[in-house]
Amino acid sequence: MSPRADRAASPTAERILVVCTQYLGDTLLAIPFLRNLRRRHPLAVIDVCAAAGPRALLDACPYIDRFVSWQRPPRRRRRIATAWAGIVAEAAWLRSQRYSRAYLLKPSLSAGVLATLAGIPARIGFHGESGPFLTRRVWRGVGRHQVEAYLDLLRAEGAEVDDAHNENWVAEDAAHRVAALLERLPAGQARVFLAVRTTDPLKLWPADRWRTLLRWLVEDRGCELVLCGGPADRAAHGELLRSCPAALAAHLHDLSAEVPLADAAALMARMDLCIGVDTGMVHLAASVGVPVAVIAGPSDPNRWQPWGTRSVVLRSARLRTSWSDRLEMAARRGAPLGWPLGRADIDDIGVDDVRAAVTPLLAERPVRTLDLTHGSFRYAVVADGGSAVGPVSRGPAPAAAIPAT
Repeated sequence: MSPRADRAASPTAERILVVCTQYLGDTLLAIPFLRNLRRRHPLAVIDVCAAAGPRALLDACPYIDRFVSWQRPPRRRRRIATAWAGIVAEAAWLRSQRYSRAYLLKPSLSAGVLATLAGIPARIGFHGESGPFLTRRVWRGVGRHQVEAYLDLLRAEGAEVDDAHNENWVAEDAAHRVAALLERLPAGQARVFLAVRTTDPLKLWPADRWRTLLRWLVEDRGCELVLCGGPADRAAHGELLRSCPAALAAHLHDLSAEVPLADAAALMARMDLCIGVDTGMVHLAASVGVPVAVIAGPSDPNRWQPWGTRSVVLRSARLRTSWSDRLEMAARRGAPLGWPLGRADIDDIGVDDVRAAVTPLLAERPVRTLDLTHGSFRYAVVADGGSAVGPVSRGPAPAAAIPAT
């Protein structure tokens, strides 16, 4: 039997529940947490509660025993009584699973209530909405990267964590399917993945700048450009394709209809570079060691910059800072943040800024180790011959582009 089957079959194995957020990027940034949780509890059954999209991206993760679902209808269509009945029913099922502890990566009131009603004795999470229902509350430090914040939940219990390196896995059959699709693209050309869409309109880069950048990538750098995403992404991709001249569109390949989210890591692992706004696909690229250039808007890059891969983050130097931001930065005179706090405007980033930032990355190839483990290709992100120890972008700098290190 496999270790996973042995744990599941053991009537005495400790059972642990991890509740993730609904966002792809947040869930991918939880991989170092899941690895260190498994190191601390090697014989435990670790179940993960996650939405369908994030589950697809973690399907080959060896640190998880099982996925569990929490079905929640759209909030606006639900009455309070119906919502409460759903939580009670879910809690009754979770109680039957005999979880001894729950880690709430999703800091929501409903997650806290659910874990409490399920009778889970140890409930660990962040101060916030779920705080009153937790047995151990951890402060999420201002400017703390999301990976380190998740690991802080383990550190709060006295756990030692490893170097927090990034990693991901690609199933062998997915690798073969993607390889067959990519045979259509011209051989020998650099492949650039474009993450152009996000659900937050403040994080969207203007379409005319994307077109100018794409023309430079194709005509000056000889790149083939790849798009992939869900149904909502396809609409944005279609608009971009239709707005491009035919000669440019011929080098822009939307594989959304042919590559399901479960195969997205296999596709990303075959790319030479990812350029995108702050969205989950840039974190997927980082998890398989692909260099990343992020066109950042209002997001705090201290918390959301790509983790453990060669990367560059473009952010406007013109910030809107609140009084709380100023107080926090003043209190950090001895330990300044990598990036000043505040909200930036993505419209301040020009095409020339992006061209200058990605030029050095286009000449590189990601450094990866590749082995066959449990039928999957394992991508462990390494740097300078060793495991990456954290974000490798540096900031701040006077220009919009922050040079990769």
